[in-house]
Amino acid sequence: MADFERKLTDLEAVVGKLEQGDLSLEESVRLFEEGMKLSESCRQELEAAEGRIQILMRQADGKLQPRDFAVETDLDEEIVDDTEDE
Repeated sequence: MADFERKLTDLEAVVGKLEQGDLSLEESVRLFEEGMKLSESCRQELEAAEGRIQILMRQADGKLQPRDFAVETDLDEEIVDDTEDE
């Protein structure tokens, strides 16, 4: 969960910089891309946490017992930076 908190803090910092509006277009685009990656990563972690909570709540015998929950995402593959080819 500490990783999620760090990413959320980083995302808030990116948004703050973008809201100031005193950046070059290139820097704004770079920060926007970084923010989108952070946002997607946070979304995935939240979905995984939601899935674990749902599993805890669905125990047939009425007891709460944690089980592993595998979340498959579209971004499980390594993100390739295709800007290096330009």
